[in-house]
Amino acid sequence: MGDAFGEGYPGDGETPVHEVELPGFRIDATAVTNAMFAAFVEATGYRTEAERYGTSAVFHLLVKANDDDVLGAAAGAPWWLNVRGADWAHPRGTLSHWTAAPDHPVVQVTWHDAQAYCSWAGRRLPTEAEWEYAARGGLAGKRYAWGDELTPDGQHRCNIWQGTFPTVNTQDDGFLGTAPVRTFPANGYGLYEMAGNTWEWCNDWFLPKYYRNSPRQNPQGPTIGAGRVMRGGSYLCHESYCNRYRVAARTSNTPDSSSGNCSFRTVALAPDATSTTEKTP
Repeated sequence: MGDAFGEGYPGDGETPVHEVELPGFRIDATAVTNAMFAAFVEATGYRTEAERYGTSAVFHLLVKANDDDVLGAAAGAPWWLNVRGADWAHPRGTLSHWTAAPDHPVVQVTWHDAQAYCSWAGRRLPTEAEWEYAARGGLAGKRYAWGDELTPDGQHRCNIWQGTFPTVNTQDDGFLGTAPVRTFPANGYGLYEMAGNTWEWCNDWFLPKYYRNSPRQNPQGPTIGAGRVMRGGSYLCHESYCNRYRVAARTSNTPDSSSGNCSFRTVALAPDATSTTEKTP
């Protein structure tokens, strides 16, 4: 695990590179989709934290809401607007609905919401170590889930920002917001969109210094932290602002936070689990 290129943000704690051993596990091929989350809500009547709070964060170019539902911008990040009525079913505001994008990753879900879904599905969120092992797709020490070049042979391999963030997105990859799952090629393990599209919640608490002394055997993350780990980057990532679509990149948010660019996928132990080793030279 870790950043083998020295490209990580110092405050994120992507180093030192270290070897980890994991028991075998199964992981979803894609992020949980709107249709999948809708089935959970239909079965349980669950109300997400954004629904209970009444507002959530929507990127300014994606808002679909009445003007009086836009309650203001985030301090220090004015491209994020606090929108009344934005939630998983109305990801861009009250004038949007999940049924227009059933095969897109569900967004506007907190870490707690993701945990509730996992409990219903009989699965769990991946540890950060499991997530990175899966994202690497069998490649050791590479920059991205597919290799070291961002656009091999000129082909986009993930949904991130092109142009000038946060005002002009040329959409060279085809998308301003989320893309349907399975849009971009799978990695070596058959997993889709492990970079870009949406951030994905992991189970671990986030602590930048954790890699310095984390255990080799199946690390579960620190016992305390400033938030929960998020991995993979999103459609808003750009080299000038958030170069976190690299496979080693990591960040966090508070577990009660939701936004229009964060989702999750789930894992379960494989019935024939055996140890695997991720070594980044």
